Amino acid sequence: MKLFEKPLSTDQLFKGRVITLRRDMVELENGSVTSREVIEHPGGVAIAAVDDNDNLLMVRQFRYPFAAALLEIPAGKLEYGEDAFACGKRELEEETGHVAGFYHPLGQLLPTPAYDNEIIHLYFAKNLTETHQHLDADEFLAVEKIPFEKVVDMILKNEIRDAKTQIAVLKTKLLRDQGVL
Repeated sequence: MKLFEKPLSTDQLFKGRVITLRRDMVELENGSVTSREVIEHPGGVAIAAVDDNDNLLMVRQFRYPFAAALLEIPAGKLEYGEDAFACGKRELEEETGHVAGFYHPLGQLLPTPAYDNEIIHLYFAKNLTETHQHLDADEFLAVEKIPFEKVVDMILKNEIRDAKTQIAVLKTKLLRDQGVL
């Protein structure tokens, strides 16, 4: 088994401000031909930032597809070609009004690899200094400081459903428990 699909053709179906949707025709390893719909996205960055009192900086913001305000760690969209670490530092300050003196990479997350090429880069941050927020004109969110262990418990109780938040927080918990962070 080769576990490979050979691209044959591509049609762009939609190009928006954030995503592009395309339909590819592919040949499977058994010779049959089928289509794949792919959402192209520049990727993003998310930061699990913990203050000196062991509170995790969280943001609550309205997420239109779910018609609800969700609790998440600070995050933002990359511009094509932008450095992920620089984007993460910028987003932390823009959204929460804090800069960090220490960062540790937590890896990358592929949120929906069946139909989306988005990659989210995850970081842990500490040694925070308060500055001020720099929200975009169309960005509305509330910053909340929640004890780190309470956030872990909220994740385990499914009170925080955002994938990037779950993964970054639980990776941070494991690394802290192992003495790495």
